[in-house]
Amino acid sequence: MAEGAEQSKNVWPMPKFHFKVMWNDVQMSFQEVSGLDAQSEEIKYRAGDSSVYSVVKMPGLIKYGNVTMKKGIFKGDNKFWDWFSKIKMNTIERTTVTISLLDETDKETMVWTLKNAWPTKITGTDLKAEGNEVAVESIEIVHEGLEIKNA
Repeated sequence: MAEGAEQSKNVWPMPKFHFKVMWNDVQMSFQEVSGLDAQSEEIKYRAGDSSVYSVVKMPGLIKYGNVTMKKGIFKGDNKFWDWFSKIKMNTIERTTVTISLLDETDKETMVWTLKNAWPTKITGTDLKAEGNEVAVESIEIVHEGLEIKNA
């Protein structure tokens, strides 16, 4: 196998620890992002005069999972709570969220774009007197579509 720069770029899959998250034009630092999934619901149908005794399955509506993001808590950083507090009856500030997997030169290799995203849940950190961890909060966001681009 070749070494260094001569090695094929397709030998190893991308590591998942180097990524960035953009909320509109603002970059935010996160420890973890999960829930980047989409699923086609199935529609079952069978006509009464069908000679086949099973259902036909057709693709239905696309369903997107909620995306959960976790980050450390910093003094004076209330971005999650400020956004969440804007929820009013049937009104919310929607935004585009872009998650990018980066290579060793910080170039985007895969990009997930969430359309019309807004917060549905915020979880503050747990507190423990004998703990030796960083305080981490999480936000769960819903969205109306997931676009994926692979560079």
